[in-house]
Amino acid sequence: MANHKSASKKARRDAEVRLRNRSNRSSMKTEVKRFLAVIATGKKADAVAALPVLLGVVDRAANKGVIHKNAADRTKSRLTHKVNALA
Repeated sequence: MANHKSASKKARRDAEVRLRNRSNRSSMKTEVKRFLAVIATGKKADAVAALPVLLGVVDRAANKGVIHKNAADRTKSRLTHKVNALA
């Protein structure tokens, strides 16, 4: 428990940020799962069309500090490789 007024305020702010980050991370992960489902169908045209949208979602999460920049780059690279591997 916080002993100072400023520490109480910091705890409240941290709780708000934690909720916001959790929401953004959850949205990003949902989009990734949706994209993986598109890849699982094997339709390359659909996957190629959905890829830029997903890359934007991952980049936005990185810019907001929800995930690290390198983690975002790694995720984008792996998903792009999966699309390129489709016949």
